[in-house]
Amino acid sequence: MFPVEAFRDTLAKAVAIFRQHAIRFHLTGELTSVVYGEPRMTQDIDIVIDNQAITTQLNSFISSLDKSDFLFDSQAIRQAVEQRGMFQLFDNTEALKLDIYSRELIEGELNRSQVIEVFDGMHLPVASRADAAASKLVWISKGSHKSRRDLRHVYRGGLDTDRNLVRELAVHLGLESLLDEVLSEPDEIRD
Repeated sequence: MFPVEAFRDTLAKAVAIFRQHAIRFHLTGELTSVVYGEPRMTQDIDIVIDNQAITTQLNSFISSLDKSDFLFDSQAIRQAVEQRGMFQLFDNTEALKLDIYSRELIEGELNRSQVIEVFDGMHLPVASRADAAASKLVWISKGSHKSRRDLRHVYRGGLDTDRNLVRELAVHLGLESLLDEVLSEPDEIRD
């Protein structure tokens, strides 16, 4: 398990580079489970970035990475940005991995980000509760079993407006029946 300081320090370095290049971003993935659901361990940090911004700033972004503590493959970054895929950065100091998604999984999610105090004194954009739930639903449809419990906790902890938006997004994604299936499951295994 990584200490909280390692996550904070790694994020601070990445955020500084994103902001230097005016690349919109937000945290997503397992960290949203911690923020909106229930505390649990995570092994990496998932971040969604604006593909248009990274595309226009790609060379200077990679140049900044060259001067940082991050290990990376510039060819993999270029390919991921071109294909709107995922690339990784590895913080050589903290030994933490960042999964950077150069596209929105849920259309418009970067516009609905919520700024939240993720660590003491560190306020960062995080995927909205509805987008976090919808993205977990997409991952469940691709076979992720650990996202099932996360989805239930994120969904149930929201307001009616959040739950209604999750349902709208599920309908838009063609995953409404999967949402109903996951929400009907118990959180604990019964004898």
